[in-house]
Amino acid sequence: MPTPHWPNAASVALDDWGASASPIAGSPRASGKILFQYPDGSSECGLWSCTPGTRNITFAADEFCHFLSGRGSYIHENGERIPVEAGTLVFFPAGWTGTSEITETLTKAFMCR
Repeated sequence: MPTPHWPNAASVALDDWGASASPIAGSPRASGKILFQYPDGSSECGLWSCTPGTRNITFAADEFCHFLSGRGSYIHENGERIPVEAGTLVFFPAGWTGTSEITETLTKAFMCR
């Protein structure tokens, strides 16, 4: 199998993944593309983007994120605020629950396991 890669992540056409299932404000809409997924579904990586808005979120699996563009914040249910923008790295452990506030369309590279 050849090594999965995208020579230029900025040029990858993202698929429409639909409107947020749990919006609080605005109309956040996600898009993305999976670069690789293990057949058993235990791990996947790719690109994800979401338009501005506020929504409730829970990470079902561990997720490492490298934000490529945009601005926003993730607010843990305990009140911890994590501002994100281009260059921010975040690890969300499985079960992390809180709110996502996106003020400028966010795009990230991610790896879930």
